[in-house]
Amino acid sequence: MTDADVVVVGAGLAGLRCARALADAGRHVVVLEAAGHVGGRVTSDDVDGYVVDCGFQVLNPSYPAVRRWVDVDALGLGAFDAGVLVRTTSSLKVLADPRRAPHLAWSSLRDGLIDARDLVGLVRWMTPALVRPQSSATAPDAPLAEALDRLGVTGKERRILERFLAGVVVDPEGATSANFVRLLLRSFALASPGLPEGGMRRLPEQLAAGLADVRLDTSVVGVRAGGVDTDAGPIAARHVVVATGTGEAERLTGMPATEMHGLTTWWFAVPEPPDPRPLLAVDARGTHTPPGPVWNAATVTTAAPSYAPAGRHLLEATTLLARPDGSAGEPQVRAHLADLYRCSTDGWEVVAHHVIPDAVPAMPPPLRLTRPVEAGDGVFVCGDHRDTASIQGALVSGQRAARAVLAA
Repeated sequence: MTDADVVVVGAGLAGLRCARALADAGRHVVVLEAAGHVGGRVTSDDVDGYVVDCGFQVLNPSYPAVRRWVDVDALGLGAFDAGVLVRTTSSLKVLADPRRAPHLAWSSLRDGLIDARDLVGLVRWMTPALVRPQSSATAPDAPLAEALDRLGVTGKERRILERFLAGVVVDPEGATSANFVRLLLRSFALASPGLPEGGMRRLPEQLAAGLADVRLDTSVVGVRAGGVDTDAGPIAARHVVVATGTGEAERLTGMPATEMHGLTTWWFAVPEPPDPRPLLAVDARGTHTPPGPVWNAATVTTAAPSYAPAGRHLLEATTLLARPDGSAGEPQVRAHLADLYRCSTDGWEVVAHHVIPDAVPAMPPPLRLTRPVEAGDGVFVCGDHRDTASIQGALVSGQRAARAVLAA
């Protein structure tokens, strides 16, 4: 006698997508989550009227999985502009996508952020991903830094690109698969990412809506053929899907864990945005790394006003744990932000500080778009660590695991 057809361990994006696909196929699914909320790493907290996500996260509506399985309109997405603020030695400038932010593109040309030779090389490098993304994913691969060296891209565009991407893939060394980076840049070229009204938690909450049996605050202590053991007792099931982080998945199934990259995010309440434009800011000074611990910053309320009380604003600043200054304290972060925006930070208040050692899976070359989801004995594994380090990867991984269960 079984208690369920399938037990899904973990209510992150992958687990929720897997559970929904199985429920839609008529399976009785029980979702178990150790935390008191759904979402896994995609979660938010309310702090004194502010909404702070667990790390700076954004939702890109161009992801195919998001278009297929998420009601983006219902999330009330507040989008950032298609560009970045760039701190140079002289001023804070804008590098914008001329196709999607023509009102900002002129300043990019005027301010000398674009070198014609570098631009031609980057366009040639990116074109296959824009036109034939699948063939781009399987092309010969290399670390990002090596790929840019081969292209001869050495100017300001390279520093801007590297600083921006380091915050996205949480890799300041340029060791990430160049093919994966091209697919990421393709998604940015197709749409501007944004933030749901009320925080990134609204995404997993939407995915969980309608699931009949989601049990929070329930820890799984063991997985076996025919069910799981929880802190509340055993649950029998024909199949088990482990949809946890990679470390917990290794503990429960024995599947080797993948390398993870870590970051910290500082959240500041600010009376006014240091720059009014809904753009991510990066520091392009310094030859190899920024002259301070902050790799990107953004006043998130310029895109999503719901993140702060009326009349107030919320700013995020991200540091990378792989760097010696990744664990920098508040004084160093404030000093860098003051230099980045050329403003005083005296009136800024720390709302939250998140240290996230396992923020995203590493994506070294050669790019592997998928990893096995079958662990044997009716046990399956899913998560962004089985596909790609993105919301797209998490959702697709959950769907793949559901298909594997249905075919078993």
